[in-house]
Amino acid sequence: MASASPASTARRRADELLELFGLSDAGSNLVRTYSGGMRRRLDLAASLVAAPSVLFLDEPTTGLDPRSRIDLWAMLRELVRDGVTLVLTTQYLEEADNLANNVVIVDHGRIIASGSPEQLKRQIGGPRIVLTMHDGAHLEQSAQTLRSLLRADPQIDAANLEITVALAAGAGLIEIARALDEAGIPTADVTLRSPTLDDVFLSLTGQDAEAAEVA
Repeated sequence: MASASPASTARRRADELLELFGLSDAGSNLVRTYSGGMRRRLDLAASLVAAPSVLFLDEPTTGLDPRSRIDLWAMLRELVRDGVTLVLTTQYLEEADNLANNVVIVDHGRIIASGSPEQLKRQIGGPRIVLTMHDGAHLEQSAQTLRSLLRADPQIDAANLEITVALAAGAGLIEIARALDEAGIPTADVTLRSPTLDDVFLSLTGQDAEAAEVA
């Protein structure tokens, strides 16, 4: 019995991948009619036709809406469970935190840190205080108050009216709220959260992740 030709094998594999990535109904349509999420899925499907053991992806979710990004994350996790080694570059640190077993942070072409997401987050200490303001009028005054109280440099996100700073040992939310109140600083919210890879990146580089690259 003659074996299947390479062309027929490739077509069968392509049909399987279109089904896997939910593109069967659009398989005969022109690619220019696809949405951004569909094009990303098609790109990933095309890269899997040859069943690679190692797959390199360069910022695969750039420009995707949140739903499409989550769907693509699920597909990438499934590939890893099936034994594919995935090397992914991204500027979205939440993506690296969710998908990566090992993270390499590159700043201006130089590796500045590597390890699992949890290892990297442990390197910069404990919880963060996030202070949300009603408006931008008190951002600098709030940052100075936190700097004096916690002996740490706050990170100011003027666009979101937020200030983030590492929580010093022995300090608590009540003490911080009291200091802000005594300084006459009105706040919308004061919360406590665990460190993120964004905190790691800012701590290491002093800049936003979009200015460098994570692999």
